[in-house]
Amino acid sequence: MGDNALPILIDESEVETTAVRAQGAGGQNVNKVSSAIHLRFDIPASSLPDAVKQRLLALRDKRITQHGVLVIKAQSHRTQDQNRLDAFARLHELVQSVAIAPLLRRATRPTRASVRRRLQDKAQRSETKVARAKLLP
Repeated sequence: MGDNALPILIDESEVETTAVRAQGAGGQNVNKVSSAIHLRFDIPASSLPDAVKQRLLALRDKRITQHGVLVIKAQSHRTQDQNRLDAFARLHELVQSVAIAPLLRRATRPTRASVRRRLQDKAQRSETKVARAKLLP
């Protein structure tokens, strides 16, 4: 992210969170407490700028459904509040990663010096191989 870029704010009313039971080990607690969080963020219906929406939808991320809904599951913490904060942080991080359009590479020609170096390296390699071939019977 550049120095002059403002962070994009996400309206919490556009985010749907659901508490679910966490998977994996955790003893009796994991079987009775819904501490994991499913966060759902509908990208096309959000108030994000259109350019940011398009870059988000263009990501090849398995968390984005074919309808454009981003689903994040947070279950690494023991409490629901910590998992909710973790899910929101991951959502914010993903949105910020596409907030600025990538710079397009402008095609340029190789410099004379780089061409000369490449040809010198190529000639040196050729000499090495020719010398090696003379050693063989």
